[in-house]
Amino acid sequence: MVGSTDLRRVDPRGNGAAATPAHLPYLGGRALATILPAHLRELDRSLQQLGLAVTYRVVAYSNVATILNAAVDDGRIPRNPCHAKTVRPPKVPPRKVVPWSREQVLAIRAGLPARYRVAVDLGAGCGLRQGEVLALAVDDVDFLRGTLHVVRQLKIVGSRLVYALPKGRKTRDIPLPRSVGAALTRHLEEFPPVPVTLPWEMPGGPPVTVNLVVHGRTNVAMDRHTLNRDYWHPALASAGIQPSRATGMHALRHFYASVLLDAGESVKALSEYLGHADPGFTLRTYTHLMPTSEDRTRRAVDKVLGSSSDGLATA
Repeated sequence: MVGSTDLRRVDPRGNGAAATPAHLPYLGGRALATILPAHLRELDRSLQQLGLAVTYRVVAYSNVATILNAAVDDGRIPRNPCHAKTVRPPKVPPRKVVPWSREQVLAIRAGLPARYRVAVDLGAGCGLRQGEVLALAVDDVDFLRGTLHVVRQLKIVGSRLVYALPKGRKTRDIPLPRSVGAALTRHLEEFPPVPVTLPWEMPGGPPVTVNLVVHGRTNVAMDRHTLNRDYWHPALASAGIQPSRATGMHALRHFYASVLLDAGESVKALSEYLGHADPGFTLRTYTHLMPTSEDRTRRAVDKVLGSSSDGLATA
Protein backbone atom coordinates (compact mmCIF):
# COMPACT_ATOMS: atom_id res chain seq x y z
CA MET A 1 0.00 0.00 0.00
CA VAL A 2 1.13 3.54 -0.71
CA GLY A 3 -0.41 4.34 2.66
CA SER A 4 2.55 2.62 4.31
CA THR A 5 4.79 5.43 3.06
CA ASP A 6 5.07 9.03 4.19
CA LEU A 7 2.47 10.11 1.63
CA ARG A 8 -0.32 9.79 4.18
CA ARG A 9 1.60 11.40 7.02
CA VAL A 10 2.68 14.63 5.34
CA ASP A 11 0.33 17.60 5.39
CA PRO A 12 0.77 19.31 1.99
CA ARG A 13 -0.14 22.60 3.63
CA GLY A 14 3.13 22.41 5.55
CA ASN A 15 1.44 22.51 8.97
CA GLY A 16 2.95 19.28 10.25
CA ALA A 17 -0.52 17.81 10.89
CA ALA A 18 -1.61 14.44 9.59
CA ALA A 19 -2.97 14.59 6.04
CA THR A 20 -6.66 13.81 5.62
CA PRO A 21 -8.21 11.96 2.69
CA ALA A 22 -9.37 15.34 1.36
CA HIS A 23 -5.78 16.47 1.11
CA LEU A 24 -4.59 13.35 -0.73
CA PRO A 25 -7.65 12.05 -2.56
CA TYR A 26 -5.81 10.11 -5.27
CA LEU A 27 -2.86 8.20 -3.81
CA GLY A 28 -3.26 8.15 -0.04
CA GLY A 29 -4.68 4.65 0.36
CA ARG A 30 -4.20 3.03 -3.04
CA ALA A 31 -2.40 -0.28 -3.44
CA LEU A 32 0.78 0.09 -5.46
CA ALA A 33 -0.44 -2.19 -8.25
CA THR A 34 -3.60 -0.11 -8.76
CA ILE A 35 -1.84 3.20 -9.45
CA LEU A 36 -2.28 4.16 -13.10
CA PRO A 37 -0.86 6.99 -15.23
CA ALA A 38 -4.27 8.67 -14.95
CA HIS A 39 -3.81 8.88 -11.17
CA LEU A 40 -0.40 10.50 -11.63
CA ARG A 41 -1.84 13.02 -14.09
CA GLU A 42 -4.53 13.86 -11.57
CA LEU A 43 -2.11 14.06 -8.65
CA ASP A 44 -0.57 17.37 -9.69
CA ARG A 45 -3.97 18.86 -10.47
CA SER A 46 -5.12 17.98 -6.97
CA LEU A 47 -2.07 19.64 -5.45
CA GLN A 48 -2.65 22.74 -7.56
CA GLN A 49 -6.23 22.93 -6.31
CA LEU A 50 -4.88 22.99 -2.77
CA GLY A 51 -2.95 26.13 -3.72
CA LEU A 52 0.48 24.55 -3.24
CA ALA A 53 3.57 26.18 -4.71
CA VAL A 54 5.08 24.61 -7.80
CA THR A 55 8.31 23.91 -5.91
CA TYR A 56 6.39 21.80 -3.38
CA ARG A 57 4.57 19.97 -6.19
CA VAL A 58 7.87 19.16 -7.88
CA VAL A 59 9.27 17.66 -4.67
CA ALA A 60 6.05 15.74 -3.96
CA TYR A 61 5.99 14.25 -7.46
CA SER A 62 9.68 13.38 -7.25
CA ASN A 63 9.08 11.54 -3.96
CA VAL A 64 6.21 9.57 -5.50
CA ALA A 65 8.36 8.66 -8.52
CA THR A 66 11.17 7.51 -6.21
CA ILE A 67 8.81 5.31 -4.19
CA LEU A 68 7.44 3.72 -7.34
CA ASN A 69 10.95 3.17 -8.70
CA ALA A 70 11.76 1.28 -5.52
CA ALA A 71 8.58 -0.76 -5.95
CA VAL A 72 9.71 -1.73 -9.46
CA ASP A 73 13.15 -2.72 -8.16
CA ASP A 74 11.54 -4.86 -5.46
CA GLY A 75 9.25 -6.58 -7.95
CA ARG A 76 6.08 -5.12 -6.43
CA ILE A 77 4.95 -3.57 -9.73
CA PRO A 78 6.12 -4.25 -13.32
CA ARG A 79 6.70 -0.62 -14.33
CA ASN A 80 6.60 2.90 -12.92
CA PRO A 81 3.46 4.75 -14.10
CA CYS A 82 5.33 8.04 -13.64
CA HIS A 83 7.33 7.12 -16.75
CA ALA A 84 4.28 6.84 -19.00
CA LYS A 85 4.39 9.13 -22.03
CA THR A 86 1.12 10.79 -21.06
CA VAL A 87 2.36 11.80 -17.61
CA ARG A 88 3.93 15.24 -17.41
CA PRO A 89 5.69 15.96 -14.11
CA PRO A 90 5.37 19.49 -12.71
CA LYS A 91 8.25 21.79 -13.50
CA VAL A 92 9.45 25.01 -11.93
CA PRO A 93 9.14 27.75 -14.57
CA PRO A 94 12.61 28.82 -15.69
CA ARG A 95 13.72 32.18 -14.35
CA LYS A 96 16.06 34.36 -16.31
CA VAL A 97 19.30 34.96 -14.50
CA VAL A 98 19.93 38.67 -13.94
CA PRO A 99 23.64 39.05 -13.13
CA TRP A 100 24.85 41.63 -10.68
CA SER A 101 26.74 44.61 -11.98
CA ARG A 102 30.43 45.11 -11.30
CA GLU A 103 29.51 47.87 -8.86
CA GLN A 104 27.20 45.56 -6.90
CA VAL A 105 29.83 42.83 -6.66
CA LEU A 106 32.43 45.31 -5.41
CA ALA A 107 29.96 46.78 -2.91
CA ILE A 108 29.25 43.32 -1.47
CA ARG A 109 32.97 42.62 -1.28
CA ALA A 110 33.55 45.88 0.58
CA GLY A 111 30.81 44.97 3.06
CA LEU A 112 32.56 41.75 4.10
CA PRO A 113 35.26 41.51 6.76
CA ALA A 114 38.71 41.54 5.14
CA ARG A 115 39.33 37.84 5.83
CA TYR A 116 36.28 36.80 3.77
CA ARG A 117 36.57 39.17 0.79
CA VAL A 118 38.62 36.59 -1.11
CA ALA A 119 35.43 34.51 -1.32
CA VAL A 120 34.01 37.14 -3.68
CA ASP A 121 37.22 37.11 -5.73
CA LEU A 122 36.99 33.35 -6.14
CA GLY A 123 33.26 33.30 -6.85
CA ALA A 124 33.09 36.24 -9.24
CA GLY A 125 36.56 35.76 -10.74
CA CYS A 126 36.71 31.96 -11.07
CA GLY A 127 33.09 30.82 -10.80
CA LEU A 128 33.61 28.62 -7.74
CA ARG A 129 30.63 27.35 -5.77
CA GLN A 130 30.42 28.37 -2.12
CA GLY A 131 31.45 24.93 -0.85
CA GLU A 132 34.40 24.92 -3.25
CA VAL A 133 35.54 28.32 -2.00
CA LEU A 134 35.38 27.15 1.61
CA ALA A 135 37.38 23.98 0.85
CA LEU A 136 40.05 25.55 -1.37
CA ALA A 137 43.59 24.70 -0.29
CA VAL A 138 46.64 26.81 -1.00
CA ASP A 139 48.09 23.73 -2.70
CA ASP A 140 45.23 23.88 -5.22
CA VAL A 141 46.47 27.21 -6.57
CA ASP A 142 49.13 27.09 -9.29
CA PHE A 143 50.30 30.69 -9.43
CA LEU A 144 53.05 29.90 -11.94
CA ARG A 145 50.75 28.39 -14.58
CA GLY A 146 47.77 30.54 -13.69
CA THR A 147 45.51 27.59 -12.88
CA LEU A 148 43.09 26.81 -10.07
CA HIS A 149 42.46 23.12 -9.31
CA VAL A 150 38.96 22.50 -7.96
CA VAL A 151 39.19 19.10 -6.29
CA ARG A 152 36.91 19.25 -3.23
CA GLN A 153 34.06 21.03 -1.51
CA LEU A 154 33.03 21.59 2.10
CA LYS A 155 29.70 19.94 2.92
CA ILE A 156 27.43 19.54 5.91
CA VAL A 157 26.38 15.92 6.41
CA GLY A 158 24.28 15.11 9.44
CA SER A 159 25.20 18.48 11.02
CA ARG A 160 28.92 17.66 10.61
CA LEU A 161 31.41 19.35 8.28
CA VAL A 162 33.13 17.03 5.83
CA TYR A 163 35.29 17.32 2.74
CA ALA A 164 33.93 15.76 -0.44
CA LEU A 165 34.38 15.80 -4.19
CA PRO A 166 32.79 18.77 -5.99
CA LYS A 167 29.18 18.58 -7.10
CA GLY A 168 28.67 15.77 -9.59
CA ARG A 169 31.90 14.22 -8.27
CA LYS A 170 33.68 16.14 -11.01
CA THR A 171 37.03 17.87 -10.48
CA ARG A 172 38.16 20.60 -12.87
CA ASP A 173 40.85 23.16 -13.67
CA ILE A 174 40.01 26.85 -14.08
CA PRO A 175 42.11 29.65 -15.54
CA LEU A 176 43.34 31.90 -12.73
CA PRO A 177 43.12 35.55 -13.83
CA ARG A 178 46.03 37.74 -12.75
CA SER A 179 43.69 40.00 -10.79
CA VAL A 180 42.35 37.06 -8.77
CA GLY A 181 45.86 35.68 -8.30
CA ALA A 182 47.00 39.04 -6.94
CA ALA A 183 44.00 39.19 -4.58
CA LEU A 184 44.76 35.65 -3.39
CA THR A 185 48.39 36.55 -2.75
CA ARG A 186 47.41 39.55 -0.64
CA HIS A 187 44.87 37.46 1.26
CA LEU A 188 47.41 34.71 2.04
CA GLU A 189 49.91 37.28 3.29
CA GLU A 190 47.37 38.77 5.69
CA PHE A 191 45.58 35.52 6.58
CA PRO A 192 47.99 32.58 6.14
CA PRO A 193 46.39 29.20 5.38
CA VAL A 194 45.76 26.89 8.30
CA PRO A 195 45.61 23.07 8.34
CA VAL A 196 42.11 21.82 9.09
CA THR A 197 41.37 18.09 9.40
CA LEU A 198 37.90 16.81 8.58
CA PRO A 199 36.44 13.44 7.59
CA TRP A 200 36.11 12.60 3.91
CA GLU A 201 32.62 12.29 2.44
CA MET A 202 30.79 11.43 5.69
CA PRO A 203 31.11 11.67 9.48
CA GLY A 204 33.49 8.94 10.54
CA GLY A 205 35.15 8.86 7.12
CA PRO A 206 38.93 8.85 6.75
CA PRO A 207 40.49 12.09 8.04
CA VAL A 208 41.86 14.51 5.46
CA THR A 209 43.96 17.58 6.29
CA VAL A 210 43.70 20.62 4.04
CA ASN A 211 45.56 23.94 4.29
CA LEU A 212 42.48 26.11 3.91
CA VAL A 213 42.59 29.49 2.18
CA VAL A 214 39.34 30.61 3.86
CA HIS A 215 38.93 29.82 7.53
CA GLY A 216 37.29 31.15 10.67
CA ARG A 217 38.91 33.43 13.21
CA THR A 218 39.72 30.46 15.43
CA ASN A 219 41.45 28.56 12.61
CA VAL A 220 38.53 26.26 11.88
CA ALA A 221 36.64 25.55 8.68
CA MET A 222 33.89 28.08 7.97
CA ASP A 223 30.51 26.44 7.47
CA ARG A 224 28.12 28.05 4.98
CA HIS A 225 25.36 28.70 7.52
CA THR A 226 27.62 30.79 9.72
CA LEU A 227 29.16 32.60 6.76
CA ASN A 228 25.76 33.44 5.29
CA ARG A 229 24.14 34.53 8.54
CA ASP A 230 26.96 36.50 10.12
CA TYR A 231 28.76 37.96 7.11
CA TRP A 232 27.13 37.45 3.69
CA HIS A 233 23.66 38.74 4.55
CA PRO A 234 24.98 41.88 6.28
CA ALA A 235 27.23 42.52 3.26
CA LEU A 236 24.22 42.23 0.96
CA ALA A 237 22.30 44.69 3.10
CA SER A 238 25.20 47.15 3.02
CA ALA A 239 25.09 46.95 -0.80
CA GLY A 240 21.34 47.55 -0.87
CA ILE A 241 20.50 43.97 -1.87
CA GLN A 242 17.76 41.97 -0.17
CA PRO A 243 18.97 38.59 1.13
CA SER A 244 17.06 35.81 -0.61
CA ARG A 245 17.53 32.44 -2.27
CA ALA A 246 18.53 34.25 -5.48
CA THR A 247 21.14 36.43 -3.81
CA GLY A 248 23.32 33.79 -2.20
CA MET A 249 26.96 33.38 -3.10
CA HIS A 250 25.82 31.33 -6.11
CA ALA A 251 24.95 34.64 -7.76
CA LEU A 252 28.68 35.32 -8.10
CA ARG A 253 28.82 32.39 -10.56
CA HIS A 254 26.17 34.12 -12.66
CA PHE A 255 28.32 37.25 -12.71
CA TYR A 256 31.31 35.16 -13.79
CA ALA A 257 29.28 33.54 -16.57
CA SER A 258 27.99 36.88 -17.83
CA VAL A 259 31.53 38.31 -18.00
CA LEU A 260 32.86 35.33 -19.97
CA LEU A 261 29.94 35.21 -22.41
CA ASP A 262 30.14 38.96 -23.01
CA ALA A 263 33.82 38.49 -23.85
CA GLY A 264 32.94 35.82 -26.43
CA GLU A 265 33.89 32.69 -24.47
CA SER A 266 32.25 29.49 -25.75
CA VAL A 267 29.44 27.78 -23.89
CA LYS A 268 31.47 24.56 -23.85
CA ALA A 269 34.42 26.22 -22.11
CA LEU A 270 32.14 28.06 -19.68
CA SER A 271 30.40 24.78 -18.85
CA GLU A 272 33.75 23.17 -18.02
CA TYR A 273 34.86 26.10 -15.86
CA LEU A 274 31.56 26.09 -13.93
CA GLY A 275 31.68 22.32 -13.45
CA HIS A 276 28.38 21.65 -15.22
CA ALA A 277 27.84 18.06 -16.32
CA ASP A 278 26.00 19.13 -19.47
CA PRO A 279 26.85 22.14 -21.70
CA GLY A 280 23.16 22.12 -22.64
CA PHE A 281 22.30 23.12 -19.08
CA THR A 282 24.77 26.00 -19.30
CA LEU A 283 23.24 27.11 -22.60
CA ARG A 284 19.68 26.97 -21.25
CA THR A 285 20.67 28.92 -18.15
CA TYR A 286 22.64 31.69 -19.83
CA THR A 287 21.47 31.82 -23.46
CA HIS A 288 19.73 35.17 -22.88
CA LEU A 289 23.08 36.68 -21.84
CA MET A 290 24.83 35.73 -25.07
CA PRO A 291 25.31 38.33 -27.83
CA THR A 292 22.67 37.82 -30.50
CA SER A 293 23.57 36.37 -33.88
CA GLU A 294 22.46 39.64 -35.48
CA ASP A 295 24.99 41.59 -33.45
CA ARG A 296 27.74 39.12 -34.33
CA THR A 297 26.81 39.31 -38.02
CA ARG A 298 26.94 43.11 -38.06
CA ARG A 299 30.30 43.21 -36.32
CA ALA A 300 31.77 40.49 -38.56
CA VAL A 301 30.71 42.21 -41.80
CA ASP A 302 31.64 45.69 -40.60
CA LYS A 303 35.06 44.43 -39.56
CA VAL A 304 35.78 43.30 -43.12
CA LEU A 305 33.88 45.86 -45.20
CA GLY A 306 33.42 48.79 -42.88
CA SER A 307 36.55 50.58 -44.14
CA SER A 308 35.26 50.77 -47.72
CA SER A 309 34.25 54.30 -48.69
CA ASP A 310 32.25 53.14 -51.70
CA GLY A 311 30.12 50.57 -49.92
CA LEU A 312 29.68 47.07 -51.25
CA ALA A 313 30.63 46.44 -54.87
CA THR A 314 28.08 44.60 -56.93
CA ALA A 315 28.99 41.15 -58.11
